Amino acid sequence: MKEQNHIVKRYKEEIVPALMKEFGYKNVNEVPKLVKINLNMGLGDVKDNSKSFNTAVDELTLIAGQKAVATKAKKAISNFKVRAGMKVGAKVTLRGARMYEFFDRLTAIALPRVRDFRGISDKSFDGRGNYSMGIKEQLIFPEISYDKVEKIRGLDISFITTAKTDKEAKALLKALGLPFNR
Repeated sequence: MKEQNHIVKRYKEEIVPALMKEFGYKNVNEVPKLVKINLNMGLGDVKDNSKSFNTAVDELTLIAGQKAVATKAKKAISNFKVRAGMKVGAKVTLRGARMYEFFDRLTAIALPRVRDFRGISDKSFDGRGNYSMGIKEQLIFPEISYDKVEKIRGLDISFITTAKTDKEAKALLKALGLPFNR
């Protein structure tokens, strides 16, 4: 059997009982859990340059540990010189073991490498128990070689949970190890 991730083990042994006590859940299945993590990179600036586009998609693939998919424009927007069907971004959805592995790398390695890091904002919850955050530069991930980067790009990370409220989601993510600043 494959070795179980230490985050999953900690979730089952420590976090579930703590959240059950804090929020008064009667059943273990009521306790919120992390369902998936979405990574998204907007690449509208390189829509005409396919080599740069492919480089950015490869960087996102390296960061996620899973193949990134190109996203296409749904509508034409003349002001941005975008036609329908044009590649304008890249995304990855992580679930299961890869999700926990990425979460561990993000909290243990990548976020502490951010300059002047004091924790992440707790204002980006959506009201339904999901949290989104932005990263300004992909260089904080150790997989990205500084010499091979042609342009510093940011990416958005969304944590999708089964929590019903933002308070429950924040308690879950904080217990898992996401460093909130308050």
